[in-house]
Amino acid sequence: MRILIVEDDRELAAALDDALRYEGYATSLATTGTEALQALADRNVDIVLLDRDLPVLSGDAVMATIAANRIPVAVIMLTAAAGISDRVSGLDLGADDYLTKPFAYPELLARIRALQRRAGRTDATAAVLARGDITLDTTRRLAFRDHGRTLVKLTPKEYGVLFELLRADGGYVSVPELYEAVWDDPTAAEPADVVKTTVYSLRRKLADRDAIISTRGEGYRLR
Repeated sequence: MRILIVEDDRELAAALDDALRYEGYATSLATTGTEALQALADRNVDIVLLDRDLPVLSGDAVMATIAANRIPVAVIMLTAAAGISDRVSGLDLGADDYLTKPFAYPELLARIRALQRRAGRTDATAAVLARGDITLDTTRRLAFRDHGRTLVKLTPKEYGVLFELLRADGGYVSVPELYEAVWDDPTAAEPADVVKTTVYSLRRKLADRDAIISTRGEGYRLR
């Protein structure tokens, strides 16, 4: 799940970025409405956390552009304006949800999960992914082996790698593709080492060292 944080309060943006990455989400940041629209044009995003009071181009203008161009992304508007009319106008612009600042972080997580569940219901093929004896429940973020009989406890990064491999349905996923989808950290010096370590741990937890096949120059795929 890729989340774009659009927030001009850099301290709040950094805190959200760290917290959501810890939960296993791939995040990116924008501090103005113009940067937000450029980010949506440059990369795939699932959820936008959109501050309404942005410099250069307001959050309302960003939301109107998203709606007018039918960009396939869910939006949670964030604002200090707490009046009912403010919430109604934000939802009428096309936002999927609305959260008033200051908000409790657990509530934000709950609203993000609710949007994930909603997406799972509208795309049933993505709700449960399976290959061989491995099953991934993307709504509850749970992994199983032995055809659903054994729960596999994964870290957020291990879950992200397994999700990308299952989504490829036997096809190869390159190291850069895995790293961008799961870590999305341009400051890392050796993405290949990070991915390799996570795949090693994932193989061990799946109790099948041959479940994930690696080929030089191609990447990784599920058997």
